[in-house]
Order: sequence, then C-alpha cells, then structure tokens
Amino acid sequence: MSTEQAVSVFVAGSTGSVGRQALEVIESSPGRWSLLALAASGSSQASLDALAAQAARSRPRFLAVSDPGGAAALAAVVPEGIEVLAGPDALAELAAMADVTLNAVVGFAGLGVTMATLSAGRRLALANKESLVAGAPVVQRARRTPGAELVPVDSEHCALHQCLRAGERGEVATLVLTGSGGPFRGRSRSSLASVTVDEALAHPTWRMGPKITVDSSTLMNKGLEVIEAHELFDVDYDRIEVVIHPQSIVHSMVTFRDGSTLAQLSRPDMRLPVGYALGWPVRTEVAFGALDWAAAETLEFEPPDLDTFRCLGLAFAAGREGGGAPAWLNAANEVAVAAFLGGALPWLGIAEVAEDVLASWDRAPLDEVADVVEADGRARRAATRAIERVLA
Repeated sequence: MSTEQAVSVFVAGSTGSVGRQALEVIESSPGRWSLLALAASGSSQASLDALAAQAARSRPRFLAVSDPGGAAALAAVVPEGIEVLAGPDALAELAAMADVTLNAVVGFAGLGVTMATLSAGRRLALANKESLVAGAPVVQRARRTPGAELVPVDSEHCALHQCLRAGERGEVATLVLTGSGGPFRGRSRSSLASVTVDEALAHPTWRMGPKITVDSSTLMNKGLEVIEAHELFDVDYDRIEVVIHPQSIVHSMVTFRDGSTLAQLSRPDMRLPVGYALGWPVRTEVAFGALDWAAAETLEFEPPDLDTFRCLGLAFAAGREGGGAPAWLNAANEVAVAAFLGGALPWLGIAEVAEDVLASWDRAPLDEVADVVEADGRARRAATRAIERVLA
C-alpha cells in the first residue's frame, strides 16, 4: 500500500474515547488518510447526536448504526452526500471496503467487525481486545486470509509490537505487560468491600470509557491483555509477565534470550498507538505522547497483588485452559461489570461472578462464529445466575 496515496479508514466505535482520538489523529495528518466511514459506539440518542456532530465535522462517505429507526433520524440531519447504513450487516460491509478498520467497539459486540475486516483481507487496527480474547479460534483462522493484517491499538500490545521489531521471534524470552494498578493499587481486599462506582471510575492516569475503567480497577483488563498477548504474538503463558507501573510511562517490555530488555516509553496518550496502527508500517509525523527528558522522572515497578485482584489470576487460568474458557470469562465479566455500574453488584462481586462462571464452562468447541456467539450467550445466562448466588 503506497504511503503517497490516502489510506481509507473506517472507524467503528467513533463516538467512544478511542474513536474520538482516532479522528484527532486523522485530522493531524491531512492527505495521509481519507475517512471512509464512522459507526457509533452505541444506539442511544446521545451516541446518535455525537455521530451526527462527527459527520458534520469530518464528512465521511458513510455512517453506520444498528437501528434502522435511528438511521432515518440520522439521515435527516447529516450533511448532504453522506450515506447512512443500518442493520447488522452494515459494519461488516464497511469493514470490507476500507483499507484499514479501527475496531473501537466496546466489548464482545466488536467480534463482527474483527471477523469482517480480517476475512476481507484488510488491515485491522484492533482496540477491541474482547473479540480476540473470546473468539480466538475463529479470529486466528481469519487472520490467515491473504492480505489480512492485525495491528494492536491497546497501548501495551502496541508497545510489544514495537519492541518485537528489534529481534527475531525465536530470540524472545519474555513479554512483560505493564499496568498502572488502577485506582485501588495498594488497597487491601477488606477495604474494597464497599467501594463506589465513582471510586472505581477514578483512574489515576488514563481517561477511558466506564467498562474498561472498571476492568482496570479489578485488573481484569490486564488479564484480558495477557490472553490477547498470547494470541497476538504466539508466546505461551509461562513467558508472559505482568508488573504494576503506576506512572504509565513504560507501556510494556520484551526481554530477549541474551538478557536484553527493550521497553517502549511515552506519555499516556492513546493517539500514539492509534496512529501507529493506522499508519503501519510507517510512523506518524506528529509526536503524540513524547517525553520531556529534561524533566525529572521516577519510574516504579512492583508485582501485582493476586490475592486482592483475583481477576488477573482467573484470566491466566482461562487462557491456559484455552478453547471457549476465555469467551466464558469475558462474558461473565461484561455482565458483572454492567451489574456493578448499575448498582446491583458490589465491586468484589465481579471476581466472584467471573470465578463462578469460569468453573461452569461447558467445554463446547468453538469452530465457527455462531459457536462463539452461542457460548457467549450461555456464559451470560450463567453470569446472571451467579450474580443471584453472590447476592443471596
């Protein structure tokens, strides 16, 4: 793909945090990317209003929403010449058209975009870890489609992707994922029994959507990233480590067999990994997240507290089980986090529900996308029952 020709981009989940920052990246380099399409992060009126505002500013060729009724209302207010698509196949159709699709859809709902992009032999800039975690058996098959590329957008996996460019895969000893520790770093389990939603959403370094912010507070986000790293880079779980790094400057590291450790450092700014994935293999010319080396800086590292933050250990266990276990864990977590955000489940209950559901995994094989969807549904029903048991 020539870097002299504008690369067409579809931003799925454009009204969310990552999607909004992707539009900033695209606007920062006029002529490098052309915006083919935008799709909202949800179907609420607020999402539709945000999508309309983005369309007025960015002027994509297409917009996509899941609800036909919302599409009609949207078409009445967006600038002339922008076509509005609706329905379950709209996002897949656009993913097959774009040179690059940024999948910033929240949660398991992003699986369709991931599969459509890779199956069409296109580049996927993946910010939706859940689709790879839950759908790994089918996603890995789609990755083998001629022309398909997967470049990670999560800051940790983007960092690993960059560090791995320094050596051969056979030279890799360990992948080291860093995590800030979230808002509850250093807290004891007993002190977390009555934490509030607002406390869980007060992330010390990153500004993200509510679901991923809660996942950061439980370290489930880091656990899902461990599974994602295994699937992305084909490194076994015994060679993947997690360290807590509260400054969020070192985004991840790779240790090679000769003892050398390479790290990727920058300020916590998601525009850097978004630009890296959209522009791969050529870096952007705009320095997002650049460090000021003249300023004093202290970097701290410590092991994670697996007794207090049990979700991380559950993710390692699900990853080692393989098959549908990560899909069940992911579904359980999504249901539990939604219940916590809705005030129906205590924060400590998130790990309890995840553990309960993972223990009930039925070991059904995941051979097709329909199998993944059905497994997700069974796990969600199991999570609903688990919440009832936790609250009993």
